Amino acid sequence: MHPQHHTLFIDYCAYFNGNQDFFECHEVLEEYWKEIAPGDKTHPLVGYVQLATGFYHWRRCNNTGAKRILEKALHNFQVNEGHVFFQEIDYPELLTQIAKAITLIKTGKSFQTFQLPLSPHLLDLALARIKLLPSNSSNYLLHKHMLRDRSHILAERQESKQRKSRRC
Repeated sequence: MHPQHHTLFIDYCAYFNGNQDFFECHEVLEEYWKEIAPGDKTHPLVGYVQLATGFYHWRRCNNTGAKRILEKALHNFQVNEGHVFFQEIDYPELLTQIAKAITLIKTGKSFQTFQLPLSPHLLDLALARIKLLPSNSSNYLLHKHMLRDRSHILAERQESKQRKSRRC
């Protein structure tokens, strides 16, 4: 199976091109990244996560954060040219669209997204998944990060702080 045909990558494409749930894009692709390249911050999946995160920030009017993270995504994609994770994507078009988004942010334009330029086969897989996606209100998508249970994240941070303080 081609790595871009993995269920989690298809989900990413469906969330991105379908209901534009960029928060969920981040979640599913982070899971896939941890499965195949944990800790490799230069892996193209990290760039895809950054792309979704940048759009999530831009939608929330955090233009500074959006620009910064989209620039990181663009850089990640540029240094990974030719990687298997670009075989089912129109790579030049993807880079063009990200650069255009960065320019729009720099010039103070309001949020606007684009469709991931998928190969016909990956597009068919994503479209089948899009049909199953819930329709979400824009307000829900805007504040989705505040609706999740973060107790495990907070507990991990507290535990990390305690370990650090024991070393000092």
